Amino acid sequence: MSVYKIDSLKDLLSNNTYPGRGIVLGTTPSGDKSVAAYFIMGRSVNSRNRVFIEENDGIRTEAYDPSKLVDPSLIIYHPAREYNDELIVTNGDQTDTVRDGFMAGKGFFEALESREFEPDGPNWTPRISGLIKKDGSYLMSILKSIDLEGSACARFGYSYPSVKGLGHFIHTYVCDGNPIPTFQGEPERVEILEDIDEFTKMIWENLNEDNKISLFVRYTDLKTGEKDQRIINKF
Repeated sequence: MSVYKIDSLKDLLSNNTYPGRGIVLGTTPSGDKSVAAYFIMGRSVNSRNRVFIEENDGIRTEAYDPSKLVDPSLIIYHPAREYNDELIVTNGDQTDTVRDGFMAGKGFFEALESREFEPDGPNWTPRISGLIKKDGSYLMSILKSIDLEGSACARFGYSYPSVKGLGHFIHTYVCDGNPIPTFQGEPERVEILEDIDEFTKMIWENLNEDNKISLFVRYTDLKTGEKDQRIINKF
């Protein structure tokens, strides 16, 4: 066993019916572009009733059918937002917490100190967050319950350099279940593909057909800052 093995993202996704929401950050094999991907899945009618909408500074979620929207508090948010040419990607409204923290002079991890896991016991869904810097290096965070009762928040932060062809994948759940088991361990080492369309197709086609909802992928040229992105919505 090699602890430095780079896993196939295709295999990790195709063998898991419910990773929940997931963030992938990394660098293309050429080293020319940083890569960010974010997907959402859902089991309930309310969770599945969503689409990604492009905004000037990133994306937001929106109800596909407003008449079916029950509780917007944990499903309507901005998953990705730019700030000073850096990209914040999260699975909740902590995207704005990080951005507002930056505006107040705080760092990524410091800004997240004011947040914790989602109040949706007994699942206690983790808050996962990421930041891609201008040089392609990136930060990742997961805030999750310390126990079954949701009595306190455990905080984990990771800092990665830009390495050609390497990415890291963090997701909210280990797999499906009731309650749904929370992600464990360090973000998984995964292979990044050079072509954005190939990478986007690979992720989308290997997410569980019943549970996948939306996918966002962005490639950013590290020299010019030019952005290329894709959005896929099931509905």
